[in-house]
Amino acid sequence: MRHPLDIVAMFAALWLLASLVLDALTPKELTAVMIGIAIGPAIVITAVFYYLRCPRIDFAVMFAALWLISDIAIAFISPKQLPHFLIILGFVPALLIGGVLHWQRFQRRHERLPVPSAKRG
Repeated sequence: MRHPLDIVAMFAALWLLASLVLDALTPKELTAVMIGIAIGPAIVITAVFYYLRCPRIDFAVMFAALWLISDIAIAFISPKQLPHFLIILGFVPALLIGGVLHWQRFQRRHERLPVPSAKRG
């Protein structure tokens, strides 16, 4: 059973870790506090969906969308232009999840196709 205090502790630790890692990767003018405020709503929404036991695929798609929104929010509050690799980093989860979903759909489609029988002649 997922206890709410465990979820709060886990997502608070992830929020702090993400804020500090992004602080190390961004320009010095962008502080960890500014980053924490920008990604805070996404962390809270993700924690709520985790608590509600959202299905894995829905949770992954929601996480990718919130990650991209947080990346855009960080770009808006940044006093200097962000490095290009950080902009690309915002799209990585969406691309990975989209690729996995496409691959699963591709695999399921080929599993349902009938195998042609060999003609005897």
